[in-house]
Amino acid sequence: MAEKRTTRRFLVVSGPNLNLLGTRSTSIYGKGSLEDIHEGLRQRADELGVAVECCQHNSEGAIIDCLQRAPEEFDGVIINAGALAHYSYALRSAIGAMLLPCVEVYISNVYSREEFRHHSVIADVCVGVIGGFGKKSYLLALEALRNLGDE
Repeated sequence: MAEKRTTRRFLVVSGPNLNLLGTRSTSIYGKGSLEDIHEGLRQRADELGVAVECCQHNSEGAIIDCLQRAPEEFDGVIINAGALAHYSYALRSAIGAMLLPCVEVYISNVYSREEFRHHSVIADVCVGVIGGFGKKSYLLALEALRNLGDE
């Protein structure tokens, strides 16, 4: 019989082009790299008594494969799907099929940007959406998942 995990684990998935953070559109996304975000998440996870695993994929299929494996190992997911959030019904289906709480994250305030960014096809299969707080959006999402169910 397998031993039950005691530490809650969360998967952090970043989508297309987020590997370019710190080098593209720094006026929108800031100067820090994705690895800076991941390091901040690992530090905050330690403080919260949880664990995080972070990954980034530029292809929709790789993200979906990752999400399909998530229920076996994780208690929740944080996802910054990038542009996929605005049109990927395949990604929406994968998030819904996980049956894990998922928080959608944006670094920028999408409502202050182009009109096409104002609608997310994945938002309604997520427990919440956090955006506009720069890299801290990820940290806020981690805290939200950690505290989910503590009310």
